[in-house]
Amino acid sequence: MSVFPAGLERSKEEYIKRQRTNPGPRANYRIRIPQVRVIGVDGEQLGVLATRDALKMAEQEGLDLVEISPNARPPVCRIMDLGKYKYEQAKSERKARKKQSSTLKEMRYRPKIDKHDIEFKTRHVYSFLEAGHKVKVYVEFRGREVTHTEFGIRILGQVEELLKGVGVPETRPRMEGRHMTMLFVPDKTGGKKDKAQAKSAGPAAAKPTETTAVPSVSDGDTAAS
Repeated sequence: MSVFPAGLERSKEEYIKRQRTNPGPRANYRIRIPQVRVIGVDGEQLGVLATRDALKMAEQEGLDLVEISPNARPPVCRIMDLGKYKYEQAKSERKARKKQSSTLKEMRYRPKIDKHDIEFKTRHVYSFLEAGHKVKVYVEFRGREVTHTEFGIRILGQVEELLKGVGVPETRPRMEGRHMTMLFVPDKTGGKKDKAQAKSAGPAAAKPTETTAVPSVSDGDTAAS
């Protein structure tokens, strides 16, 4: 691509004014430094050249002079296709965003929650983990409930059991103020057979043992916070 596209008549000043509004690296006549260190089309080092000479070389190749290291002294520029360079940069940014797309989700349980509600809420946690998210699961205590932390341990134990095959705890149950929390992350190390069985059965198919029954907190032990 030439410095000035064919068929368009505009001054260098107009070109510069328009380019200033465009995102991305400085290129061509937006580069105002008198001298730059130039890298050729094939990656060869061409040394420090006058910017006007480097621009002429780029134009002769039908390409652009692109500033790739603006903080160097002198700045480093490369002769390349600016459109392709921007495309590759955008592609790399999309990949980076995709890797960072895993977000922290949360799911709250209460000490007096019944078995059905535990399974219902845990289905959502199951879905979050399948989608690649981390999930902070916590039991919220109010008032005098905080003296019965054993209820939180039992509830989180049930949740861990129901999430086998899709999620593993990154932290064990711990108190954070009036919350007992566990952090679950997607299970990427479990056996394939166990994962397939867990996925087809779903969390509702898990059978809680007798030791995981959730006791209720009597009204006499509960006070408003």
